[in-house]
Amino acid sequence: MSESSPARSVQDGEQTRALAEEMLQLEFDLNPVWPALLGVDVHRPGLGPITEEDEQRGIAAMADILRRARELDPDDREDRVTRDVLVSLAQAHLDRVAAREVEYTVSDIFVAPAAGLLTSLPMLQVTSAEHAESYLGRLRDVPRYLRGALERHRAGVAAGRVPVAHLVEAAVRHLDRHLADPDNDPLARPTPPEGTDVGDFAEQREQILRDVVRPALQEYRDGLAEHVAPEARPADKPGLTWLPDGDQAYRLLARVHTTTDRDPEELHQVGLDLVAQLADEYAEIGSRAFGTSDLAEIFHRLRTDPALRWSSAEELLAHANAAIRRAEEAAPRWFGRIPTQPWVVEEVPAAAAPGAPAAYYMAPSTDGSRPGTYFANTYQVTERFKHTAEVTAFHEAIPGHHFQISLAQGLADIPLLRRVSGFNAYVEGWGLYTERLAQEMGLYSDDVALLGMLSMDSLRAGRLVVDTGLHAKGWSRQQAIDYLRENSPMPVVEIEAEVDRYIAYPGQALSYMVGRLEILRMRKAAQERMGERFDIGQFHDVVLGSGAVPLGVLDALVSEWSSRS
Repeated sequence: MSESSPARSVQDGEQTRALAEEMLQLEFDLNPVWPALLGVDVHRPGLGPITEEDEQRGIAAMADILRRARELDPDDREDRVTRDVLVSLAQAHLDRVAAREVEYTVSDIFVAPAAGLLTSLPMLQVTSAEHAESYLGRLRDVPRYLRGALERHRAGVAAGRVPVAHLVEAAVRHLDRHLADPDNDPLARPTPPEGTDVGDFAEQREQILRDVVRPALQEYRDGLAEHVAPEARPADKPGLTWLPDGDQAYRLLARVHTTTDRDPEELHQVGLDLVAQLADEYAEIGSRAFGTSDLAEIFHRLRTDPALRWSSAEELLAHANAAIRRAEEAAPRWFGRIPTQPWVVEEVPAAAAPGAPAAYYMAPSTDGSRPGTYFANTYQVTERFKHTAEVTAFHEAIPGHHFQISLAQGLADIPLLRRVSGFNAYVEGWGLYTERLAQEMGLYSDDVALLGMLSMDSLRAGRLVVDTGLHAKGWSRQQAIDYLRENSPMPVVEIEAEVDRYIAYPGQALSYMVGRLEILRMRKAAQERMGERFDIGQFHDVVLGSGAVPLGVLDALVSEWSSRS
């Protein structure tokens, strides 16, 4: 090592931290609603870039960050982690742009342009005059944004990168529901705290919604119906493999969401093997719960027993609250660090509910103005099953996403980029890991709830099969639905929504099981290395102690901890 190397390493550490801040600002510029949701910055106006020209500028800036990050060689461990996070995030951005998602992503779920606005903007907080003006500015920007989105969709149509017809129809129906009920417009939801001086904010907002936003939504809706829907793919060709360069796009998106280069064919087989292995657990728990070890009979009972369905939205929400509180009370015996951010349980907004998943989580704002929110879907509530409520709550809230995201937000000694960014394989892998961890913690209320845990295992293992089946093997929508109906006891209403989500969001469904399998592998390796010195609370603190990271970086962190402890 040359005499200048130590000084160079220190300099590289400083440059790494500076580059992390530069990248965070770039990501905030590319998605200005995100820092507002986080509560860290409401100054960036509008809704962000959407045109291809804007996208090209973002590509150039991100490619420059990637080049400079790869040249850095800091000596400090945290700086090395930051460098590796920078490389992975920058590459993921370039991969997603190369996959041209915006062109063919038309759906009624949050990954699509209009549905994304109708999901994210109501979550913003209006606690000051500055916040009020920022919110009004974003509403004024809706026409520009949606016209740009429609332009991208039409460019996709011209290039043969077309969306899926029934998802376009679902997006149109979603917009129709929204426009038909202006009195319950979620964009009018953010309410300033009582006594906050925001001038005539309410009046201005209503005028903008009436004269600017709703006409823009109508224009976008009509554009989808007139120019996109007639060219869209049928339900028997919903995967990326049917698009020009679709196989390469899927490989890029699979890499983005798993932070690995695992082959779709390999992942397909892993899913098939896992689904087969679950049969023994179903037989054991089903014998206790239902007096039968027959898999088909267990599935039939879970699907058809009226006692396993909710009687009301209130019952569903109360059960979710109780499960999360039970987990909160048990957590200190399994975690060294406990987040302080509050949480709440709310219903999925009615307009979005038909196409929304069974539940999802929205992170708390970093300034404490908004708690972590567990959204439970009460649409067709009497068709939804009780037995999956607990496992879903543990995954989405405690000890799942609420713990992981809230703890990351509190890591004051690492760059903000690492505290707020996400890697799906880490985030969803952790969520899925905690479903089984909850069993170790004794959180499930009975054997039926444990069957719910297995139901979700079937779904997540099935996701490896179905996502790769759709996007790499050319499966039809019905093939995917039939596979999940045969190999999981999920209700048809949820299976259909799940499959449509995989179609609209290629590769994301892979992240859950890939992430959990890697975390379990790391835990087993640490236990074997440490023997009696292994402490589960310390292991969880290590996994959650660096913010979201690529799986390879997490593996290195766990290996380092278990080797020195």
